[in-house]
Amino acid sequence: MSKSSGNRESRLGLLNALPMVALLALGFVAPLLVVAAFSIMPEKSFSLMHVPDFSAYREFVAQGYWRSLFWSLALAAATTLILFVLCWPLAFAMVRVFTRFTLIITVAVVVTLFVSENIRLFGWALTLMKGGMIEGTLRAWTGTGFDGLLYNVPVIVFGLVYVYLPFMLFPLAQGIAMVPADARHAAADLGASRWEVFREIELPLAAPGILVGSLLTFVLAAGAVAESKLLGGQAVIVISDDVETAFTYGQNWPLGSALSMILIVIVAILATYALARLDLDRVMGRAGA
Repeated sequence: MSKSSGNRESRLGLLNALPMVALLALGFVAPLLVVAAFSIMPEKSFSLMHVPDFSAYREFVAQGYWRSLFWSLALAAATTLILFVLCWPLAFAMVRVFTRFTLIITVAVVVTLFVSENIRLFGWALTLMKGGMIEGTLRAWTGTGFDGLLYNVPVIVFGLVYVYLPFMLFPLAQGIAMVPADARHAAADLGASRWEVFREIELPLAAPGILVGSLLTFVLAAGAVAESKLLGGQAVIVISDDVETAFTYGQNWPLGSALSMILIVIVAILATYALARLDLDRVMGRAGA
């Protein structure tokens, strides 16, 4: 291919991408810029026609909002780790063992996404609450009950794991599918144990799928609010809950914007680091292109 032909194709590709770039700029970048601008406005102002004031960021430390951010990141990290441990065997089985039933498993998992997250969480709340399905049935059969299983940190993590399982499962399955079976068999023939095959062969070669699944799960869980509200009550206040309160009940748009920007910047740094280590061509099956 000549250099002029390559330049022509590059220009054509750029022209074809312009409508999507414009849409992304209008639908995603512009709102972020508005939020960033409001985050430096004076307290409880509803206009951008003010002298910049960084008091909202001072409130993040002074009012202890950093605790909510810590809880959000900690819950997201715990959810990501638990989902990796749970989804790896299932993803491995989908790719290597139960290949005939992979479509059935995929449909069964995807169907849950057709139902609203809030409705599914309300179902768990009715199941785990005092007088709910579990406690009520136990009390009816044995005459003894308990206070219910809601309003604590473990049940919040359970809700996050339940909701975001598909976002870890399918990237992991894609990553495991990228591991050549011959490499695993060759390592086993050379005397490698199952743990050594997992550590030296499967984990490195499936790393793109692991990164994508972990990134999706962590980002979504860090911004989640329904799980802590519906299942956790007031056991934990996450940063998304503080953002919602600032924008609605508090009518303090600069504070809500500042809290949002802090979370966005932290998540963006983590995402940039992960994407910098990700070979997208290999994930998309274009390694030999």
